[in-house]
Formats: sequence, structure tokens, C-alpha cells
Amino acid sequence: MPSNRIGRINEEIQRELSDQLRRLKDPRVSQVGMVSITRVDTTSDLRYARVYVSTLDKTQEKDVLKGLKSAAGFLRRELGRALQLRYTPELQFIADDSIQHGAHILEILRQVERQDGDTPDGGASGETEA
Repeated sequence: MPSNRIGRINEEIQRELSDQLRRLKDPRVSQVGMVSITRVDTTSDLRYARVYVSTLDKTQEKDVLKGLKSAAGFLRRELGRALQLRYTPELQFIADDSIQHGAHILEILRQVERQDGDTPDGGASGETEA
């Protein structure tokens, strides 16, 4: 379980990297559209940070990750300038499909809700729970 300090550092890294992504000039990242950082997990020794990235256009996700990987040194240097930490973590970019997964679960729940609404008794079985 991450400590409160690690949680604050994760939030700061996420905020700063989100700001840096807007200024990044790599066409693989800047011309895709919406690229968002969904989560950052930093190791307890602050040596490595996994940065989970989500893109609006899933077809260009691999190109975005390649662009971010090539810009990792620049982003790490800018992160080191913005945050006063003993170590600036090495950035590892990982595709995050949690938003897509959540939308899929929501669609399944809506289908179940529609099916329950289609039953003649409105989904009630007539039995009462004790």
C-alpha cells in the first residue's frame, strides 16, 4: 500500500507530466488528439515510475507510446526541474485501457437493465427476501 508521501508524489508527477504533454512537439503525441495520463505508480525508492497513458484514438496508441518512450529523457529532465526530489524517477509508459474497460462494463449493465425492464413484472419475482 503506497504511503501518503508516495501518493502525493504520484499526483505531482501526473500533474506535471500532463502539463508537459501539451508542450511536447513530437508529432506522434501532439497530433493524435487527446492523450491523458490516467495514473502514475512510483516505486518506494523513487527510481522508477510507471505512467499509465490513455488515448482517445486506440488505433494510434502504439505510435503514441513510441513517441513518449523516445521523449522519456526530455520529460524526465523537465520533471526533475519542476519537482525537488532526490531522485527523478525513470519513466515507463504503459497503455491503459481502464476507461475502455469501464465503458464496456457500463454497457453490459445497461443491457441487463433493459432486459429487466422488458419482463412483464418489471423484474420483480414476487418473492420477498427475509
